[in-house]
This record gives sequence, structure tokens and C-alpha cells, in this order.
Amino acid sequence: MLNKVIIIGRLTKDPAVRYLPSGNQITEFSIAYNRRYKVGEDWKEESHFFDVKAYGKLAESLSTRISKGYTVVVEGRLTQDRWTDKEGKSQSKVRIVADAVRIINKPKLDEAPEEEVIPDTYEQGAEEKLWNSQDDEIPF
Repeated sequence: MLNKVIIIGRLTKDPAVRYLPSGNQITEFSIAYNRRYKVGEDWKEESHFFDVKAYGKLAESLSTRISKGYTVVVEGRLTQDRWTDKEGKSQSKVRIVADAVRIINKPKLDEAPEEEVIPDTYEQGAEEKLWNSQDDEIPF
């Protein structure tokens, strides 16, 4: 069986940081994906929103490097959280657990942004690098 997702989306708000009892960091954020399609002569657009969680070193890196408006490529797997609400009804939510996140576009700011130097290497579970279309191709 295979559980793999790759999605490109824009952060809808700044990431939230939490810590597990073990001290490991979790960074959570939401991304929006917009789909544009044609029905007859009219163009339609629909938006989809996905919650993403990152753990460990990736979470630590992302918490200070991304914010609302950034466009990212998220590679990971789907997970389903299940719980019972206050009325006793079963609830569930599907989320993406990130294995890797690449920044492909920063939001435009009114003022000149500071230059950010990001290492060019990617260690497993650690730092992500900026997407460079000359180095990589979108895998689909």
C-alpha cells in the first residue's frame, strides 16, 4: 500500500508551534490550493484547504522560515484524526504529515525584504531548501 501526497499551496496564516511532552516540537499550518476549471464558456474556481503538521527538526526549521502568504511544496502522507465530540458523535479530520517542505515563493512585501541565506543541502528530516527549477522538476 502507498500513502504519499505532494501538494503546492499558499499558507493561509502563520504557523502554530506546540511541544509534545517529550519536548519535540510540532509545527502546524494550513495551506490553500486553488483549482481553476472551465464549465461551458465560463471559468470556475474552487479553493481547498489542508492542515499540515511537521515534527522534529523539520518543525523547528519551518517555524521560523515560513509565514502567511508563502507558497510551499509539501511532501508527506495523509493521516486521519478521530475523536468523539461533546454530544457523543464520532468526528474525524484528514491532515497531511509533512516529510519535506520546500519554499517556492515568498509573499511580496511593501518594503524590501531582508536577504535570507538557506543552506543548499538537505539532511534527512532537517532543513529544506528553496525550490530551484534548474535543479529540480515538479514530480508530476
